[in-house]
Amino acid sequence: MSRILVVEDDRATRHLLGEVLKNAGHEVTTAKDGAGALKEVEGGAFDLMLLDIWMPKMNGLEVLAHLKDVEPRPRIVVMTSDDTPETLLSAVREQAYEFVKKPVQPADLVALVGHALAAKSEPPGIEVVSARPDWIELLVPCDRESAARIQGFLAHLDTALPEDVRESIGYAFRELLLNAVEWGGKLDPSRKVRIAYLRAKRMLLYRIADPGSGFSFEGLLHAAVGQPADQPIAHMEEREKMGIRPGGFGILTVRAKVDELLYNEAQNEVVFVKYLD
Repeated sequence: MSRILVVEDDRATRHLLGEVLKNAGHEVTTAKDGAGALKEVEGGAFDLMLLDIWMPKMNGLEVLAHLKDVEPRPRIVVMTSDDTPETLLSAVREQAYEFVKKPVQPADLVALVGHALAAKSEPPGIEVVSARPDWIELLVPCDRESAARIQGFLAHLDTALPEDVRESIGYAFRELLLNAVEWGGKLDPSRKVRIAYLRAKRMLLYRIADPGSGFSFEGLLHAAVGQPADQPIAHMEEREKMGIRPGGFGILTVRAKVDELLYNEAQNEVVFVKYLD
């Protein structure tokens, strides 16, 4: 049975979250503020903490900072109605595992908790290089779990954009990041992918730089983008020979979803642009 600490300022919400998690088979302790959370952690180890941000006396970001050197440190999921870039990046900088916007539906909460508890015991840290709202830069370990976590964090940016624009940006970022992690970083968490997000008045720009030596589209036989125009699925046979999962349409689809897709000469760095006019 997993031990979970729910830290929530609102009494009704605190009670609801506790009951939902108890019914899902977890042992639950609650605290109404940051000071109470630290006291509970001092008294015993927890597997997971659901942490509200804006609380009296000590807010959630301060709690995260205090827990930095605590051993064993619980995995921390930040919950808040404040999804501004400043709050989001502060949570990433303090090594929060995940970020969820309130209110949270019970079924989504149970799924989120299950996923967080099932993940690796010590996920690699994500380093925040720049946390300006218009210029975010991160160093992300080359493993799928870290890639999924940073996708979850960055999905909370630009929530005011139309849904179809957000979907296009999300798809492009996910596909190019996974390519960088898998092919450039070889799924080695000791290596890092550098990600930059730039927000201008009329455009969004993402830059992804992987630690690999690059590639050539001419030699990319396992991807649709490397095939002649009259043989769009010739790569599928090559993927079967290589024993890798079906697919290979990622870069081709990204080109259709963004306005600019640019690679450097070695092709181990890629920039994509989405115009907002």
